[in-house]
Amino acid sequence: MKAHYYPLGDQAVVIELGTTIDLTVHQQVKQVCEKLESLDADWIVEYIPAFTTVTVVYDPVTIQKQNTQSDLLPYEWACQQLKKRISRLKVKKSQKPRVVEIPVCYGGEFGPDLAHVAEKNELSEKEVIDIHTNGDYLVYMIGFAPGFPYIGGMDERIAASRRDDPRLEIPAGSVGIAGKQTGVYPIETPGGWQLIGRTPLQLFQPENETPSLLQAGDKIKFTSITKEEYQSVKEEES
Repeated sequence: MKAHYYPLGDQAVVIELGTTIDLTVHQQVKQVCEKLESLDADWIVEYIPAFTTVTVVYDPVTIQKQNTQSDLLPYEWACQQLKKRISRLKVKKSQKPRVVEIPVCYGGEFGPDLAHVAEKNELSEKEVIDIHTNGDYLVYMIGFAPGFPYIGGMDERIAASRRDDPRLEIPAGSVGIAGKQTGVYPIETPGGWQLIGRTPLQLFQPENETPSLLQAGDKIKFTSITKEEYQSVKEEES
């Protein structure tokens, strides 16, 4: 597997696996993470996957204790160790992903920006909903806020830029659009995405062993529900 390595500060290595956001690069990111997870390496503090990279945070003190036979700097030693393992990886074929269905109540109080997205794209609100629920979606990464999924695959016909005046409070479960991406706010947080609906599902539950409902590599299926159905699911989730 080909990769480029460069430093991030004095305690991290960025492993770049590509320069475009696509399924092939995403699979390589997952594969590198699986390899790092399997390593018994106490010098690795954590690793952070993104769209096209994996950042490996290391402990320079631990590396200095282990690197007694060379004059390599901690960064150089970390790169050497990572290259040995990652260069041997062969790109695997895509595995069948998990499909997660996310019910969404669109428009109204739950989707105050639906009309704006429709008007900007010269569509009706129903057309926006139909297009959004028929997208071929993939979770590329989790970030920004705990459990927040960056979801690719949205139809460009409903793309919309971020708001000029970000909201200070966005309710948990809000489904938004920013550029050519869609996403779901798992917790109440400020944000500037255009809100088109809300899901009653709890995407982030810190008390669970796996706090985030969604994981990188998941396929997403959005479905449209009524306000009554929203309240029913919300009660079940409580």
